[in-house]
This record gives sequence, C-alpha cells and structure tokens, in this order.
Amino acid sequence: MKQSKFPLGWDESRVRRVLAHYEEQSEEEAVAEDEAATEDKTQTVMEIPTDLVPAVRELIAKRKAG
Repeated sequence: MKQSKFPLGWDESRVRRVLAHYEEQSEEEAVAEDEAATEDKTQTVMEIPTDLVPAVRELIAKRKAG
C-alpha cells in the first residue's frame, strides 16, 4: 500500500479536518468565508497563468523561509 505524502506540518488528521470543514459548510457559510477573505487587507487574491504557479509558490516559500 502506498504511503501518502503530506506537506510539512500536515498529516492525515489535519487533512480530514479540513475536508470535514468544507463538506459540512452550508452555501451561505461558504459565501461568507469567501467574502471575508477578500476583505482581508493583508492578503491579495489574483489570477495568474497556471504555468506560473510553480514559480509563485517558490517565491512564497523563499519569503517564508527568509
């Protein structure tokens, strides 16, 4: 049986909790969560071309590490 690999700091229990959160969420709760996220002035939501995602992730990882 193949062992799943999780990102640093994640395990099966955490993944299950996140899945449960979104599976149990009502449509109204999901909309409210999305709206709250876009109102957070410390974060930016943007669309980027899919082929640039690895480069953006790498930049974010370098910033967190540094």
